This record gives sequence, C-alpha cells and structure tokens, in this order.
Amino acid sequence: MSTENMIEVDHLTKFYGDFPAISNVSFTAAKGEVLGFLGPNGAGKTTTMRMITGFMPPTSGTVRIAGHDVVTESLEARKRIGYLPETVPLYTDMTVKSYLAFMGTIRGMDSKAIRRRTGDVVQICHLEDYYNSIVGKLSKGFRQRLGIAQAILHEPDVLVLDEPTIGIDPIQVVETRQLIKGLGGEHTVILSTHILPEVSMICQRVIILHEGEVIAVDRPERLAERLEATERILLEVRGPTNQVAKAIRDISGVQDVTYGEEGGKVVYNVTCRRSEDMRAQIARTVVEHGWQLMRLESVTMSLEEIFLRLTAAEGS
Repeated sequence: MSTENMIEVDHLTKFYGDFPAISNVSFTAAKGEVLGFLGPNGAGKTTTMRMITGFMPPTSGTVRIAGHDVVTESLEARKRIGYLPETVPLYTDMTVKSYLAFMGTIRGMDSKAIRRRTGDVVQICHLEDYYNSIVGKLSKGFRQRLGIAQAILHEPDVLVLDEPTIGIDPIQVVETRQLIKGLGGEHTVILSTHILPEVSMICQRVIILHEGEVIAVDRPERLAERLEATERILLEVRGPTNQVAKAIRDISGVQDVTYGEEGGKVVYNVTCRRSEDMRAQIARTVVEHGWQLMRLESVTMSLEEIFLRLTAAEGS
C-alpha cells in the first residue's frame, strides 16, 4: 500500500443552524487503504461522507481527494470518487445492463470503456446471472451489489460506502463484506457502519465518531493496547480446578483468575499487568505441578469493549 494520501480531511465542520453535526474532523487515508467510520446512529458518519463526496458543502474546513479540493475543484474531485449512499440510487425500471450503461454515460465514459468496465464490474460484483434482469426485481442484497458496481464503474481512486450491508440477509452480508475487502488495494475505501464486527473484518484502520467529533483513530488492535493497562490470557489446563486457579493466582504479576466451562472444558481467564509477558511463567507453573497445558493465548479487548469505553470516557 502506498503512503500517498488519497483523502485529506482537515478541520471539517458542519452546522445545521446552531447545531454542530460535525466538529473539527481531521484524518487522512492512504492509497489502497480500507478505512472504517464507526459510530452509533447520529454520530455524524453520513454527514461527513456527504461532505467528502461533495454532496454538501462544509461550514468550514477542507477535503482534498487525490489532491483536489472538493469545493474549489469540485468536478476534478468528483471524477475520482465512487459513492454508495445509504439509499442506493437505482432506476428500478431499467435492466442491470442498461443501468450501468446509463451511469457510465453520465460520467462521461465512451461506449468502448462502458462495455469493457461493465463486463469487469458485473464479474467483480457477481451479477452475471442478473445482467438482463430488471433492477426492480432484484433482492436487496443484489441491489447493494449493483450499487457498488456503479460506484466502481469509472475506476475511481476513492470509494465512499455508507452502511453498505444494512438491511440485507446474513449470507449476503458476508458476501458483500468479502467484496468490499477485495476492493482495497485498487481503491481507497471509506466504509461507514455502526456494526462493530464489520470494522474488524474489513478495515485496516478505524475512526470512531461520537457526537460529531473524532475520539480515536487507529488500528483496532492498537486501540485495545492503548486502552488496556492489563493483558488477558485464556488458559485451558487439565488438573484440579481450584488448585490450578490458586497456583496461577499466586504468580507475581497476576491480578485475577476466573474460570468457567466452555464445551465441557474448564477455561481460565487470567488478568495480568500488561508491562510483563506472563505466558512463559504461567506455562512453567502448570508443567511444574504436573498438569497438562492444552491452551494458552493472549486475548485483546473486543472492538465493542473499546467503543463502549471510549464513548463512556467522552460522555463523562
């Protein structure tokens, strides 16, 4: 992935009357990066995306797409953007083929380029069996795919996808996520969602928005490291439960040990100081007591825990 920034957002602010929907939002996205916008409904995700795409002007601040300002160089910036809003902009009386041809035409593509790219995007989005189908007869999941197809038709540098998996069935959610993940590298992708696992599955970095402000920007795993002063270790040991728990609890640096059954096996959840790697010492203790060590792994805070802790800190 290139370090060249395809998206540069600087102190972006949007007021609706006296209400600040977005306040001083700043971030960059590198070429080929998949960046997740995470936040509850009303956090400002859609407003930010609309300003990034030039759909609405900011009250203050700037957005640059591939070096072009979306306000002062609007057409040049928009040529480099593919946009899938939360409500997919489809003409339901057209066929998939005619809809894509129409979208290519209004983007200024010539007929040869439209034919070439239509074939490409139909294959990428797995729409081959629906090429001559009426758009209005497609399921919600295939409408989402068609929306993504029109967004990448003109080979944009940047893709902006607003809640692309909302309202579709679980199988199509998985397929759509795989499709979006595969678009990274070829395109810089901004994906908004309030579904926490989606960010972990698709995105390389996450921006967490809360009440119109950025409260964190990082990789999901690094957010956990920043927030946790402790490390958690999952342990499966064949031995007398109470004795195992006591022996581990007695190790210097171990703060707490809890245990419970998972699938008929006893699993210990060990909390340690993050400044020390306790795994070797725990393993040695288990072996010295003559017990069987079946599992030993570090676990990080889930994205849901991260989000809840960050938003609680902001609200306090």
